[in-house]
Parts: sequence; structure tokens; C-alpha cells
Amino acid sequence: MPAAASRPLLGRMTNPPGPSRDIADLLEIMRRLRADDGCPWDKTQTFATVAPYTVEDAYEVAATIEDGDLKALPDELGDLLFQVVFHARMAEEAGLFDFGDVVQAVTAKMVRRHPHVFGGAPAEADSHSQKLAWEALKAQERAAKQQTSILDDVPLALPALLRADKLQRRAASVGFDWDDPTKVVDKIAEEAREVVDAGLDPAKRTEEIGDLLFVVANLARHLKVDPEAALRAANAKFTRRFKFIEAALEVRGGSAAAASLDEMEALWLEAKAKGL
Repeated sequence: MPAAASRPLLGRMTNPPGPSRDIADLLEIMRRLRADDGCPWDKTQTFATVAPYTVEDAYEVAATIEDGDLKALPDELGDLLFQVVFHARMAEEAGLFDFGDVVQAVTAKMVRRHPHVFGGAPAEADSHSQKLAWEALKAQERAAKQQTSILDDVPLALPALLRADKLQRRAASVGFDWDDPTKVVDKIAEEAREVVDAGLDPAKRTEEIGDLLFVVANLARHLKVDPEAALRAANAKFTRRFKFIEAALEVRGGSAAAASLDEMEALWLEAKAKGL
């Protein structure tokens, strides 16, 4: 058990606690939520059950930034910070590490990976060169961990589209890549034909659809498009247009469930013409 775990983090907190700018207060709130007399839900959680909420909160931060709603960003970042505190508290209870260890690990890593800022090493000429230097430092860290493949530390838990992008970037860093985006487009056409050729075999169709999505992610990388952000934008566009269809049908006294495909397609084109 870390030494800090045996002492109370804060003795001055009011009950109920009020808003605070002190991280120690947040740590104490988490401790109290997990205490025997704390919240019935919080105190029964595990790393595995909390992890999906951690991912969800990270995406809510990204969505808030994408929406340009910076006034809401402190609240969303707070939710994400709380996830870190939650995991750290569970680890502290298990005698593994505490929040201080988390802070120590990331500060050590940032100093280690920025020798041009903290170690007197010369900075690279531009941000691209600096990113390559960062990747070289990460490769050294993988070697120190005895990870033999450049793909070893690409997290399995990433969303599949994002992981595809990262896997391809790693492979490209050692030259395993197409040299022309048009070749990727040709590969997409080939993979699309293979989806059709897969016939009615569910396993084969799943495999071929996966191959198609993987190559689409590759094209996005070649065109310097974030595939995850592009798909989020497409989802948002679809949502806007379909809601327009629903609203228009409701005004007419109908519904999407009762409308014909032709009716909905006409309204979809209307929504598109309106720039939705």
C-alpha cells in the first residue's frame, strides 16, 4: 500500500462538501463515495465496470470541442478527471498505487519525452520532425519493456476505427505503406467487390466488410483526415437530416414508420438542399 494511502487526504471538508478548486477535495469526495457508508453504486464498481464510462467521458470531451461549446468544456473535463480519480482510488484500496503515483508517472514521462524542453537537447526544426522524434522515444520505451513489435502498445481497447488508423501509422513508419492515395482508392474498389463476392456466408461477409473499413481508414490517413472525426461528423449529419424527415412528416400528420421510402427520400433531399 502506498504511504499516502494510510493518512486522510483532507480533514477540513464540509458536509456536504461545496465546490472546490483543490484536487485534494476531489480525492476526498472519491474516498467518501467508496467508503462503507458511501454510495451503494460507487463502492461496488471495479476497473472493468468503470472503464466504459471513462471511454464515454473522453468522447464527450471530444464532442464538446468539436461542437465549439467551450463553455461546457470545464464540466466535461471534470467528468474525465473524475474517471482518473475513480481508477486511482480503486487502485489505492487494492494497494497497487494512488493518485500521486499517477501524477508522478505522467510528469516523468512528459519530461523524458521532451528533452528539447527539459533536458537541454536541441529542438527539431518543425512540429512534424518533433513528432518523429517523439515516436523514436516511444520506440525506445517499447524496447525497454521488451515489446518486440512496433504494434505492441497500440491499445486493444481503442475504438476499432481509431485503432486501425494507429496500426497503419505504425506500419507506415517503417515503410509498409502505399506511396500513392490513388492506389488506396483502387484497393477500396477491390475490397468492395470482395464484399459482394462473399455471398451469403456470414463469417466471410464480416471479414470482407472489416477489410473494406480498414482500407477506408487507410485512405483517410493518406488524405490527412481523422477517420473517427469524419465518421462522427457523418453520424451528426445523418441525425440532423433524419430528424428533419421526422419533423416534416409529423407536420403532415404522418410518421416515419408509416411513410414510404420515396416520401422519406424526397424529404432527405430537401434537408440536403437546406444544408442540413
